[in-house]
Amino acid sequence: MASATTSMSIRMDRVVKEQAQQLFKSLGMDMTTAINIFLRQALIRKGLPFEVTAEGADSVLMQKLAEAEADSDIHGPFHTVQALMDDLNADD
Repeated sequence: MASATTSMSIRMDRVVKEQAQQLFKSLGMDMTTAINIFLRQALIRKGLPFEVTAEGADSVLMQKLAEAEADSDIHGPFHTVQALMDDLNADD
């Protein structure tokens, strides 16, 4: 016996939708099939079916936060604002 189906409505950027539709068409599927694959993989993995990272523009910030939490790459103490600024602007 086939399982019952239901409809879902979502909002997304028009350009992203169009690009995704083109990509999935080149893979021989439609958007519905692609979303169903995504959801089934999420259920199998009990999470997102891909790695989510903070890479990109924020990667330097994340690295510095990790270093601060580990108490590594610590600078200072600074006795003047100028000394702090010089250290911040120094090329490592």
